[in-house]
Amino acid sequence: MSRAIKHLLIGGLIIMTIAVPNAATANKKNLELTIVNPKNLYDPTPNGYSTAVIVPREARVAYISGQGGQDSTGALSPDFAVQVKQAYANLRTALDALGARPDQVAKLTVFVVDHDMSKLEVLSRNVKEMFGGALPAQTLIPVPKLAIDPMLFEVEAVVMLD
Repeated sequence: MSRAIKHLLIGGLIIMTIAVPNAATANKKNLELTIVNPKNLYDPTPNGYSTAVIVPREARVAYISGQGGQDSTGALSPDFAVQVKQAYANLRTALDALGARPDQVAKLTVFVVDHDMSKLEVLSRNVKEMFGGALPAQTLIPVPKLAIDPMLFEVEAVVMLD
C-alpha cells in the first residue's frame, strides 16, 4: 500500500473518530418519553395505559418479542393472574438485558385469550405495579388462542434506549 493511501486512511479514521460521540456523551442527553393524554379524550390511566407516547428523535428503539407466562423451566400455570404476573416479570428480565427501565417502554401490545372485564382488572393492576405513573401506550387484542395451548397472555414492548 502506498504511503499516500496510508495517510488518507489514517486521516479518515481520525476524522471518523472525532465525529462519533462516545457512549458517555450519548447518555448525557437524558432522554425521556413524553406521555400525552389529551383532556378531550377518555382518561386511560385508570386502565393502566396512556393515549400516546413520544420517543425523542435521538433515541434508539428496541422491540421486545411477546413474553408469555412461562417460568424459567417453560412451565405455565393454568391461572390467568399467575401467567400475567410471570409475563411481566419476563418482560422486566428482557428490559434488564437491554439495560432499560420500565419508564423507557413507549408501547405495549397485549394478547389475551378469551378476554373479559375480570381479566382487565388483573392487567391494569400488573401494569400499574410495573410502570407506576409512566404508563406506556398500550393496545389489548383479544384472541381465541396463542402459540402454546395453555398460554393465556402475552405482552410485547417497544422500548426507547438511551
